[in-house]
Order: sequence, then C-alpha cells, then structure tokens
Amino acid sequence: MRPETTTAIGRRGEDTAARHLETHGLKLLERNYRCRGGEIDLVMLEGNTLVLVEVRLRTASGFGGAAASIGPRKQRRFMLAARHLMATRPAYRKLQARFDVVALDAGARPGETRIDWIRDAFRMGG
Repeated sequence: MRPETTTAIGRRGEDTAARHLETHGLKLLERNYRCRGGEIDLVMLEGNTLVLVEVRLRTASGFGGAAASIGPRKQRRFMLAARHLMATRPAYRKLQARFDVVALDAGARPGETRIDWIRDAFRMGG
C-alpha cells in the first residue's frame, strides 16, 4: 500500500474542517480559491458573515501544533488571496468578512484528530 500524498492528506484535512464548520451552521461556498500568490482553503458563510478559512494540518507533533505553522508570510499570502477574492466576487463585498483558522492536530492514536477552530484569527492589514 502506497503512502498517502500530501495533496490527499491536505484534501482530507479540508474535508474534515468543512464538515466540522458545517455542523456549527456554516455553509460552504467555495473550496481552494487560488490566485497568483495566495490561496484560501474554504470560503464559507455564517449568517451575513463571509468566513475565509485557512486549514492547517499536522500529522505529527514534532514541529509544534498546526496553528503555530501560520507565520507572517502565510498570513500575507492569505490576505492577498482575500483581497483578490473580494475584488472578483462583487456579491461578497456586501458581507462582513472574518478570517478563521481550523487547526487539525493528529492525536496519539491512529484516526484521532484534535480540531481547534480559531475564529477571527487575524485581521487584514492596511
């Protein structure tokens, strides 16, 4: 049996995050919005709030948790993608926007994953 590719692992993480958020009442609008220089994993709606979600997955704890992996460079790339998304989707401009992180950390036992949903994880700079 071949090991799972990083793309497949990432997709599984995004699926887990989307399901978790949907169980809390959010509606999935888009997945993997990409533009030159950035990406948004999940674009969701919570009431009248557009929720732009970065999903981080750690399958091992050797380098810190998943949430710790979002440094300033990743935040800048996320913000670049957010600006592009808002510029190309006029309907989204009418909504308040929030930036959330869903951090998925592998547990001690196989198949065990801790989900940490960080609402309003960071703000768009000027």
